[in-house]
Amino acid sequence: MTPTRQASVRLTQFAHGGGCACKIPPGELEDVVAGLGAPPPEGAGPLLVGLATGDDAAVVALPGQDLAMVCTADFFTPVVDDPYDWGRIAAANALSDVYAMGGRPVLAVNLLAWPRDRLPFELARQVLRGGLDIATEAGCHIGGGHSVDDPEPKYGMAVTGLADPARLLRNDAGRAGLPLSLTKPLGLGVLNNRHKATGERFGQAIATMTALNRDASAAALAAGATCATDVTGFGLLGHLHKLARASGVTAVVDTAAVPYLDGAREAVRDGYVSGGTRRNLDWVAPCTDFGGADTDTRLLLADAQTSGGLLVAGEVPGAPVVGELVPRGDHSIVLR
Repeated sequence: MTPTRQASVRLTQFAHGGGCACKIPPGELEDVVAGLGAPPPEGAGPLLVGLATGDDAAVVALPGQDLAMVCTADFFTPVVDDPYDWGRIAAANALSDVYAMGGRPVLAVNLLAWPRDRLPFELARQVLRGGLDIATEAGCHIGGGHSVDDPEPKYGMAVTGLADPARLLRNDAGRAGLPLSLTKPLGLGVLNNRHKATGERFGQAIATMTALNRDASAAALAAGATCATDVTGFGLLGHLHKLARASGVTAVVDTAAVPYLDGAREAVRDGYVSGGTRRNLDWVAPCTDFGGADTDTRLLLADAQTSGGLLVAGEVPGAPVVGELVPRGDHSIVLR
């Protein structure tokens, strides 16, 4: 097959889903990994964060040092048509898991799947250049990577970072009485879905997805926070449910305080809602008191984000407070 001419390529048309919306649904994923934890190998440092709470990355203490190593991997199908922007978005998203744990990324390797008979390698080069530019901005080395021939393009990174083991941000460290801060607006999923369907470009979404969570992580640590997660493919409600469940609290969300990107509500109204978002909402419905929230608001709160912000148990300067943690009640999430 002759490679598609670069001028006419729309990368999102080569993918069954876009960005973090192509994740395996959270309920199915939890069933798959249940019981797969293992005892630590002999001589290894203590595993500080593993499978148990479904946190953003794994963390292991380095023996004989006051340091912990943070490890994560993240990759996905094209979320935008521009290859350079896709590379930047995927890299920022992968690095985010380290920031969500309170760490700093130091080394990444590329993960690339490419339909070599359908898409020119010059596009792959632009994707990798986008990833390199974001890693450089983050002060993180890229030391190579791995590639495979695949019918569907995918890109991301495996990232290793360092953190202070006494100052981690974990999803099981929330406690009643803490406010909830959100460092990026919601609506990335529905805008990306509209882009995939229509070709419209949303600069505000690209700017949000390519913004590193580095400063938000540093601000959270400086404010004394110990509990956080990033908001990606499971939506605000999905990630908040995991945080509340792991911490043994209930999360109360002030729906009027949640920020959204321009055009997000219109995209929901016009039907640009991914299957991943609807699966997120179905997953959290049994453990959520939706109060008087209308259907569009529920969908936006469950919207599958790509490279979203941090959700922090604590106040972060400059970030809106969108709710609070309270003692555990009948639901893990309550909307007001």
